[in-house]
Amino acid sequence: MLAIKIWNYFKGYVIIRVEGLTLERLLNLAATHDIYLWDIKRKNNLVLEMKSTTRGFKELREIVKKVGCRVEIKDKIGLPFSILKLKERKMLVVGFLMFCIITIWLTSTIWNIEIIGNEQTPKEEIISLLKDNNINIGKLKFNMDKDNIKYMLIDNYDYFSFVSVNIKGTKMTIEVKEQDLPPEKVDKSYPCHIVAKKKGVIVKVVPRNGRAIVEKGEVINEGEILIAGILTNENREEQILVHAEGEVMALTRYSSIIKEPIVKNEERETGKVYKEKGIKFGDKGIIFMKGNIPFTNYKEMETKKDLINLQKYNISFPIKTVNYEYREVELKEIKQNIDFLKRDSQIKATKEINSQLPENVEIQSKNTRHQIDGNILTTQVIVEVLEDIGRKQIIGNKEE
Repeated sequence: MLAIKIWNYFKGYVIIRVEGLTLERLLNLAATHDIYLWDIKRKNNLVLEMKSTTRGFKELREIVKKVGCRVEIKDKIGLPFSILKLKERKMLVVGFLMFCIITIWLTSTIWNIEIIGNEQTPKEEIISLLKDNNINIGKLKFNMDKDNIKYMLIDNYDYFSFVSVNIKGTKMTIEVKEQDLPPEKVDKSYPCHIVAKKKGVIVKVVPRNGRAIVEKGEVINEGEILIAGILTNENREEQILVHAEGEVMALTRYSSIIKEPIVKNEERETGKVYKEKGIKFGDKGIIFMKGNIPFTNYKEMETKKDLINLQKYNISFPIKTVNYEYREVELKEIKQNIDFLKRDSQIKATKEINSQLPENVEIQSKNTRHQIDGNILTTQVIVEVLEDIGRKQIIGNKEE
């Protein structure tokens, strides 16, 4: 039924009104001449409304004259009539098409590029690099390869630990995360602050350029300004932007917590094995189980093979046969020596802290705490070090 309606729309049809005393004879003659009429509705004893193809209407007019009725077209429906109307309104069609093209172009174009997370790298420098690689405002977003942009930025800035590119609407947002950049690598032509890269207690501040904000003994948090790159000229009451330089030594803490069970369960295989077969297609599969797995505790292993071996053609067949193997294990409780466990946990925690320590730090103190809570031994190692906690932040890359 739907197919017929669609066909009639593409061919075009008319809604007609027929008035007269011989309506039944009209319908009989139309059927005799194979004139297709549908949706016939009787309005009253003298009036019928119906639908007809354009060709059928031409043939029907001769029959209408023969039986002495009157016929008029109430409406013309379908693609051919719509095209005729559009031909009569060429400027309207051209204007509509132009509007559609401009709208599609405007919504498919990048009109704003936002860079976030770049505290040590000037935004202008990143924008310039993007332009050099034909990535700028006015480009179609469908031509933007987000992966290529990401890899290009990482290749050019090896201290970017993370880059994400997101396109939403007409805006491209590039988020970067920077590793601490050595002070000598920060472009000295840009004004900057020296800010804290971690929490600590100030021991010494040596400003070589810029204005010291903090003093010895102050507790500072990550991101706080230590040496400001904004100087105030008292005579002219104006601000001067400089590239801050200096050292800020502080006591910082590194901590690691290791938790270990005093009594632990150890698995040992008994030698009993239960096997089943199955089929996998992608991530989905069927296991042909004969019954339940007869073990309470077990290890599961599976080996897969292509249902049809096409390896010589370097083709991996998507359907695999799978052999499942369930190995029974016994759980045995083993109580560990607490003194040995304390030493082992302390070594693990110390190794973890050593992996976090920057170069050229002076260890001031090291404390180890052990606590037993039920079956769990908790070991905490705290190392206090003296280090330079300053890092440069370009002024204007982050709201002050």
